[in-house]
Amino acid sequence: MNQAHRSKSKATKPPAILLIEDTVSLQMVYRATLVNAGHSVNAAATATEGFALFCQDQPRIVLLDLTLPDRDGLDLMQDMLARHPETCVIVITANGSINKAVEAMRAGAHDFLVKPFDEGRFLSAVDNALRGAVHGVSGGASRGAAPPAARPRTAIRQPDPLPDGGFIGSSPAMARIQGKIASVAQSMATVFITGESGTGKELCALAVHHQSPRSAGPFIALNCGAIPAELLESEVFGHVKGSFTGAISDKLGAAAAADGGTLFLDEVCEMLPALQTKLLRFLQTSTVQPVGATRPRKVNVRIVCATNRDPADAVRRGQFREDLYYRLYVVPIHMPPLRDRHDDVIEIAETALQRFAAEEGRAFTALAPDVRQMFRDMPWPGNVRQVLNVMRNVAVLYDGTTVERHMLPDDITTDALQVVSPAAAPAPATPTLDGLLGRPLAEVEREIIEATIDMHAGSVPRAARVLDVSPSTIYRKLELWANTPKS
Repeated sequence: MNQAHRSKSKATKPPAILLIEDTVSLQMVYRATLVNAGHSVNAAATATEGFALFCQDQPRIVLLDLTLPDRDGLDLMQDMLARHPETCVIVITANGSINKAVEAMRAGAHDFLVKPFDEGRFLSAVDNALRGAVHGVSGGASRGAAPPAARPRTAIRQPDPLPDGGFIGSSPAMARIQGKIASVAQSMATVFITGESGTGKELCALAVHHQSPRSAGPFIALNCGAIPAELLESEVFGHVKGSFTGAISDKLGAAAAADGGTLFLDEVCEMLPALQTKLLRFLQTSTVQPVGATRPRKVNVRIVCATNRDPADAVRRGQFREDLYYRLYVVPIHMPPLRDRHDDVIEIAETALQRFAAEEGRAFTALAPDVRQMFRDMPWPGNVRQVLNVMRNVAVLYDGTTVERHMLPDDITTDALQVVSPAAAPAPATPTLDGLLGRPLAEVEREIIEATIDMHAGSVPRAARVLDVSPSTIYRKLELWANTPKS
């Protein structure tokens, strides 16, 4: 099949994801995140427009805000599932509407997201739903039993799609990591994984689990920064029916669900202080007490945790308990950034390319020589996850046996052109206060945040890292600003 026919065929293929979100700024952020991750997306701002696109495209996944201007989102979801019951619907709701999310789960939603949520939680929910759609698993209570108590819905995540059984790469840095994992896996010692976002911290945790005597037990992953504060204790320790509004049945938390296996606490430095105290007690006693329960329960769990921050700095800032830090920081493993792993980037890119090509019915097997050199020279700020996104993008949009430079996303080729030697690099401009002095602080804050998001191609998590704030803080401000015109 020639390239023109391939491109035309691909262009007419209905998007796999339908996003229905009436807040323009959030719709733009969500859509950009999905597209950057290689997904095909259609978006609508109203229930009427969304239902029309749903009937037209029959998407596998629907991301549905429950608060829409022209109709109740829950009613819309029920009409969609009545027409196509196999659809996986992920409902999006605000912090104060947890009960509505629970109602949606009982009515057949596949999953729910509570604003604000970060990019990792968002993409994880979509990826899990896509896997469910492929295997014919869609919604919740209305089309089958409620989710099993031992599998906390918002806690379990899947790692990035690299080959099963370990890492890719033969660099000296990764050889040292593999050796350290092999040494520590056999013990019960707590492992603390650090590293930039996208370096493979969850894969490292999985490798520790799979090489340990607990490999037959469960591996439960919990993102401590992606779960709303009012749900986090329940997600970690569980709850009993009736213990709070919306607790319609007993729930086994992540700690008890990991009994006999491994509990992976990702972004552990984002954990709220009150929960840090309860986690410390759990580590000291090996017992969990669900919300509303009168008796604790003994569990046997190995803890592996991770963060993309400097945990010692979080302790110095008073954001992380010192006693908890020393309890967790027993065997540290630092995942090196991709720029320090030499030719590993080529191995990762070509392995991922071949896997994505097989999924998309393409023939790709390798990178062209100039693309290989470009990949070696690039800094890859998004690390392994960024490489995966680029390869997914190519496999979705093009065909051939070799990835040529023109097939790469525009932002990647632009970044490559900007890779210059330190000697040739222009001196950074000296920041000034021109245009900022004399203005209200709220206006200045908004301008800086929006400019930083623009500078990072719409990526809120990247902007949050630059500004040294939580992504959830920015998401909250974006939602507020969407309804507040600039002065």
